[in-house]
Amino acid sequence: MIRDLHVKCLAFLLAAFAATLIYMKVTQLGLPLNPEDTRDAWTIEAKINFTAKGRSAKLSFYIPRQPPGYETLNEDFISSSYGLALDDTGVNRQANWAVRRAKGSQSLYYRIEITPTPNDFKKIKTDTPPFPRKPTYDPMLAPAITAVLDEARQSSADIFTFTRALLHHLNTAKNDENVALLIKQAPTPVEWARLIKHILAGARIPARILYVLPLVDGARNASLEPRLEVFNGSEWRAYHPGTGRAGYDDNTLLWRTGDDPLVVVEGGSPAQVSFSMLRQSQSMVTLAERRATQANSKLMEFSMFSLPVQTQSVYRILLLLPLGALVVVILRNLVGFSTFGVFMPILIALSLREATFVQGVLLYALLIALGLGLRFYLERLQLLRVPRIAAVLVIVLITMTLLSILFHKLGIPQGLSIALFPVVIISMTIEHMSVVWDEHGAWEACKQLLGSFVAAGLGYFFMQHPLTIHLMFIFPELCFMILAVIILIGRYRGYRLTELWRFREVIWGKVES
Repeated sequence: MIRDLHVKCLAFLLAAFAATLIYMKVTQLGLPLNPEDTRDAWTIEAKINFTAKGRSAKLSFYIPRQPPGYETLNEDFISSSYGLALDDTGVNRQANWAVRRAKGSQSLYYRIEITPTPNDFKKIKTDTPPFPRKPTYDPMLAPAITAVLDEARQSSADIFTFTRALLHHLNTAKNDENVALLIKQAPTPVEWARLIKHILAGARIPARILYVLPLVDGARNASLEPRLEVFNGSEWRAYHPGTGRAGYDDNTLLWRTGDDPLVVVEGGSPAQVSFSMLRQSQSMVTLAERRATQANSKLMEFSMFSLPVQTQSVYRILLLLPLGALVVVILRNLVGFSTFGVFMPILIALSLREATFVQGVLLYALLIALGLGLRFYLERLQLLRVPRIAAVLVIVLITMTLLSILFHKLGIPQGLSIALFPVVIISMTIEHMSVVWDEHGAWEACKQLLGSFVAAGLGYFFMQHPLTIHLMFIFPELCFMILAVIILIGRYRGYRLTELWRFREVIWGKVES
């Protein structure tokens, strides 16, 4: 009783430990459970051109800071001979380039890689701004501004509904004389956003202008667009000044907050900025690796990805062995199949991975039949065990070589995959089967061979499936779960499924009585 409790507690601890690691990898690193999961990744490049005047030059350029709805995978600053410093004000970031002497045309580049994040943080938290004083409007515009403010006030209940009502009225009431007058004062989107901010100040509503970059795959020479953000005393909310829509549009990157110049140049002509962008679908595993590198994650440092690539390829196969072992344990201890031990079916399944299953089984059976016949011939020579096994290995290799040549001459390309079978595994299968044949008879040997092929077939299915290959490599802690299941099965002392059929008359007799 105490031993059973100990086994169950051990299995529970192993499974809980594995589940905890998997949960941390999925939630913190974003490692996917499905190998086919992908996510869009955007590469955005800002090109800054200006003409230097032959003396020292300095340039300040706003760059994104924790853009809402996206996470940064990588940043690059490309500038020959320029020094670089980054400033972070808590709301914006600036890249500051400087050089002792520059002359002629200059080109600086800023590149950022981002991906959408499921964490939808659309609010930018900053210090509470003061509520603005009511400005003094141009006498010609004051009546129109007062009229649109009164119109919005009648159909609103708070700051956000007031802003939405004001924007709706300004963008839809084209026939209103007051709106028409205001539209004439702001012919460009930037001027329109500035005018609305000025109008909102008349209602003592804090507002600021943002600049966003619409993400369009393959776009070149793109530019920033203005947005309006309003503060209600506890949070900021963005609005499109041209449509009144709240929040950020899909595929829109917040570039900076504020209305001061995007780029400032000292020692050169005014700079021109153009944006180019490209969208690519990337594997979630690749994105998780890059995310972990950015965050210096210790969890990823001790994962399989920290190993050399060649070693990773080896472990992609080795980590499948526990699955094969679990299949053999279930078939032997719960179903009641007879196999050539535990390891032989697993090794057969590994060898079958190099060919299709049916083709591999047929070729494997052919090799075993030929090798078994030659093995019985060696018995007549009365060789010692070690030389006999070595002779079987040489004979198997010769047989595989001759069969490969024969299949090639007959024009059967499928038969050439026989060269991929591990010679040692086939040799050990032949030796083991011959021993069982001698000790227990041909029927028992064939039954164990059939059971081994069934176990190898099920193991082959799991060891070839892309999902299991992905899960075992990405989450090797699943080995602890498999170990927990094997330990629990190891304590099972009940009937096997085949024994239920074997003792069916006794069992059904008890049921009827």
